[in-house]
Amino acid sequence: MQTLLSFLLLLLPLQLLAQTPPSLNATLDGYEYPYTVENLPLKLEGQAVRMAYMDVAPTARANGRTVVLLHGKNFFAAYWRETIKALTQAGFRVVAPDQVGFGKSDKPALRYSFHQLARNTKQLLDTLGIAKAVVVGHSMGGMLATHFALLYPETTERLVLENPIGLEDYRVGVPFQSVDQSLATELKTTEASIRKYHATYYPGGYPAAHDEWVRPLAAQITHPDFPKVALASALTYQMIYQQPVVYEFDRVAVPTLLIIGQQDRTVVGKGLVKDPKALAMMGQYPALGKRTAAQIRGAKLVALEKVGHIPHLEASKEFQAALLAFLK
Repeated sequence: MQTLLSFLLLLLPLQLLAQTPPSLNATLDGYEYPYTVENLPLKLEGQAVRMAYMDVAPTARANGRTVVLLHGKNFFAAYWRETIKALTQAGFRVVAPDQVGFGKSDKPALRYSFHQLARNTKQLLDTLGIAKAVVVGHSMGGMLATHFALLYPETTERLVLENPIGLEDYRVGVPFQSVDQSLATELKTTEASIRKYHATYYPGGYPAAHDEWVRPLAAQITHPDFPKVALASALTYQMIYQQPVVYEFDRVAVPTLLIIGQQDRTVVGKGLVKDPKALAMMGQYPALGKRTAAQIRGAKLVALEKVGHIPHLEASKEFQAALLAFLK
C-alpha cells in the first residue's frame, strides 16, 4: 500500500502539468477565465472574426445598470476579475470583452483602429440588448473608452478612465517604427522580457501574484500561433502611436472620472527614446491627469498616491471605492 501511495504521489505533478498546457494558442484555448466566455461573430475587412467576452449577471439585487470594462494592451479581460466581483455584488451587470486582437478573441491581420474597436464594442452591446452603459477603460482601454464616448454619447452613461495611455502624443518624443520593425521586436519577446516590462507598472516592486497575468502571455510564445499574436501586437502598437486621443478630451460630454495612480510613468515606446532628459519629461501622470481632468468639462479626478499603472490590481480596494462612489 505504501509503495502504491508513493507511486501515485510521483504521478501527481505530471497530472497537474497535463492540466496546464505548456503553450497556449492565439486565442488562449485551455486557459480558463473567471467567468463564462462567449463569442460575438463579426465580419471585418472580409474576414470572419470572433470577439470573446464575459457577460456577468449581478449577484446582489440588480440595479438595472451595466458596466463595460475595457482592458489594456498588455492584458486581457480576465484581469478584471476582482472588479467584476465588486460590481456584480453592488447590483451591476458587467460586460468585459477581449478586443479583437487580444485575449481569447481572434488575431486577424487588420488595419486596427480605435473607431473600429469602438464599433465592435457597440455591436456587442446592441447584440446583448444594452442601450446604455458605464464605460470603464484602463490603459489602452482608456483611449478606446474615450473614442467610444465620443462616437456613442447616447450609449455612454458615464466614463471612467483608469491610468489611460494617450494623455500625451507619443509621436512627439518617441521615434517612428514601421510595422516590420515593431513585429521584429515582438518576435523577440521572452517570458523574462514580459515580466521585466510588467515590473515597471509597480513602483513598490513586482508582486509575485502578478505572474497570474504574465504566464498566459508567456505560454503563447512557444506556440506555432505566436507569429500571429506578435503581428496583432505590432499592428495595435501602430494604432496607439498613430491615433492619438489627447486632442479630443475637450469634446467629451458625458460625466467622467479619472482614477490616476500617481507613481505611473508609462510611456508607449519608451524603449525607443534614447535621450534620458526627453524621456523624463514624458509619462508624468500626476500632471497629465490634472491636465486631462481640466480638459473634460466637469470631470472628477481621484489621485491614488504611491500607486502605479494598474490601480485595480495594485490598490483594488481604493480603486473599487472610487469607482462605486462615482457610479452612485
